[in-house]
Amino acid sequence: MDPGLAAFVEAAIPSVWALEALLVLKRNPEIAWASDDLVAEMRASTTLVADCTRVLQRAGLVIEQSGSVRYAPASPALAALADALQNAWRERPVAVVNMITTRRSDPLKGFADSFRLGGWKG
Repeated sequence: MDPGLAAFVEAAIPSVWALEALLVLKRNPEIAWASDDLVAEMRASTTLVADCTRVLQRAGLVIEQSGSVRYAPASPALAALADALQNAWRERPVAVVNMITTRRSDPLKGFADSFRLGGWKG
């Protein structure tokens, strides 16, 4: 995997559920999803969906509007990384799952490295 994509995944996508939430939101970027609708679409709990959308919002991938969320990357670089992640998921899902579930022993270093490697949030 591309080191920049790996750093992005490590910093912004803490679980396969968060990836699933991102992909659902990204599939229809013009739709602002109410929590209940996203819960039904993902077949997940309200708490899990709220946690996922909160993480994606902190990563600059989604925005919240009047209690609903929609895909809205904060920068073109984030949009490109989300596209690359979507493509990687389609082409090599096992590799993406391994990338998500295999974490570094020092999460703070991983977070710092994500900015050094890609500068993807700016």
